[in-house]
Amino acid sequence: MRLLHLESGNLSLTEDYTEYVPPYAILSHTWGKDTEEVTFDDFKAGNYIDKTGYTKIQFCGKQAARDGLQYFWVDTCCINKSNYTELSEAINSMFRWYQNAVKCYVYLSDVSTRGNTKESLSRSLWEPELRQSRWFTRAWTLQELIAPRSVEFFSQEDERLGDKRSLELLLHEITGIPVEVFQGKPLIKLTIEERMLWAAKRTAKRKEDEAYSLLGIFDLHMPLIYGEGRENAFIRLEREISEHSKAVIIVG
Repeated sequence: MRLLHLESGNLSLTEDYTEYVPPYAILSHTWGKDTEEVTFDDFKAGNYIDKTGYTKIQFCGKQAARDGLQYFWVDTCCINKSNYTELSEAINSMFRWYQNAVKCYVYLSDVSTRGNTKESLSRSLWEPELRQSRWFTRAWTLQELIAPRSVEFFSQEDERLGDKRSLELLLHEITGIPVEVFQGKPLIKLTIEERMLWAAKRTAKRKEDEAYSLLGIFDLHMPLIYGEGRENAFIRLEREISEHSKAVIIVG
């Protein structure tokens, strides 16, 4: 796992941690155009400050610093996606990475608190936009909502809207996920059908990711085969779920 390190205003990319990982924050967001996001190659070359996606990285670093954290993780630039082995390991580890984060910050680029004052953020002004946010339609953000212990939501102006616990009823209404899950109920206590239903209307840019993004939800590991198509990816996923369920019954 590779992290971003912010110290004395200087931002750098760490080595790839394989054992001890320092406490870190993690970003959850929706991708813009690929050309707008800061990639691993952009960061290594130093060509990223003028990119639109750098705004999210700045936000995450500053918020982490406020919470006493020097390290943070952003998927756009902390994974070398041209390296298949690294990408496969990252996707199979993603749920755990979010689960182990001290803080998860959800940056909502389509939710604005404009018109509110810092002294009084009126929920009635931003809640309609939150309900319609693209963040709730993306495949990868399902595990990013469920896995971390602490999930905090922020507007495009970096204003804190609340967290997973304070917004749990609203999040339940939007996603259909039981409140008990936000309170820490183990996913194994819920049926396969229930968990599949949460993802039913979520989409991903690469169709195979609609299956791969559920690996952590079902506590699975599976090789990635981009190009196999959505249907084949789900056939493999369902096969793995079936085998895992049998193993759990036998062990139990």
